[in-house]
Amino acid sequence: MIEKVKPYSPDLSKKEQVKEMFNNISQKYDFANTVLSFGIHTFWRKKCVNVLKKHQPKIILDLATGTADLAIALSQLRPEKIIAADFAEKMLQLAEKKIQSKNLSSLIEVKKEDGENLTFNNETFDAVTIAFGIRNFENYKIGLSEMYRVLKPQGILLILEFTMPRNFIMKGLYSFYFKFILPIIAWIITKDKKAYDYLPNSVKAFPQYEEFCSIIKNTGFSECSYIPLTGGIASIYVAKK
Repeated sequence: MIEKVKPYSPDLSKKEQVKEMFNNISQKYDFANTVLSFGIHTFWRKKCVNVLKKHQPKIILDLATGTADLAIALSQLRPEKIIAADFAEKMLQLAEKKIQSKNLSSLIEVKKEDGENLTFNNETFDAVTIAFGIRNFENYKIGLSEMYRVLKPQGILLILEFTMPRNFIMKGLYSFYFKFILPIIAWIITKDKKAYDYLPNSVKAFPQYEEFCSIIKNTGFSECSYIPLTGGIASIYVAKK
């Protein structure tokens, strides 16, 4: 069963609502991320880079790239090419400006893509990454199948996603912050409280840990493991085609 948790109206498709949500908050997105995560998201991206380092991917696709923070971080791996893809136009405009400001335009190409219907040929990429985007798909299983399709044999899928901590105390603190504190701060910053009400609901509804690894392997990946981060409030899933 694919969860249909949506940010706004239950009458509209999740895909269109997610696009609208990210376009609405695009101008405040980076600032909100830093404030709401206390800057920890920077450490998480560094961990993603370190995990991929041993695989030495040459051609990388970063899906749901947002403002391209992970794509820019992946440039440290010195690949031949990175495609930073998203379907929210305003997020991509900001990504383009950020990439240009860091003189990375020759390495990172910004491209509008629907993660459930990618335009790339089979077996194009050595690695596919996606940070905090897979749970926003209309049908994440279709998305995983597309990621599998465009990966080369032995290619690596890396997914960074929020998870619920397993430690009782940590889980309680995390749930309290998610439910009561985060939406208020987010509303002050972005003026879109519903977008950040959606965040904890979508995290709770999404499969996690062993369950999500099982779903990834059922897509065709030969192996999958996960690395909990910061007490389990986020995790990195690593799978091989």
